[in-house]
Amino acid sequence: MYDIVLALHSWSRWLVIIFGLIAVYRAFVGWQNRRPYLGADNGMGAAFVGSMHLQLLLGLILYFGLSPVAKAATQSMGAAMKNPELRFWGVEHIVTMVLAVIFAQVGRSISKKAINPVSKHKKAFIWFTVALLLVLLMIPWGIWNPERPLFRL
Repeated sequence: MYDIVLALHSWSRWLVIIFGLIAVYRAFVGWQNRRPYLGADNGMGAAFVGSMHLQLLLGLILYFGLSPVAKAATQSMGAAMKNPELRFWGVEHIVTMVLAVIFAQVGRSISKKAINPVSKHKKAFIWFTVALLLVLLMIPWGIWNPERPLFRL
């Protein structure tokens, strides 16, 4: 079960990145060109936030139930804080990703409630950009955090 959920979590990150890039691009272009807020803009924001929620669900299943790394980190937080890899998985990754989901959800809610279409785009751009940057920062690329395969099978 662990391998299946880990593979799903690994592959679905690409949906988050793709939907996030498109949502940020559409919001930026709509804001800068003063375009109306279309159903496609709303739909792409929904796809981005929905994929973020899926990632969070899979991540929480791993963190609280299946991952031996998360289990090792949470068994002794004091020791985990002294180990960069355990600290990353036990604290940094999960906290930052939860914040990213919150930023994406808040951005979608705030942008939907805005009356002016330009304001909708601007709010979506700001909140979605912050969320996407947090996600990109905490993906284990191996640059400043532990390296993991980009595609798990």
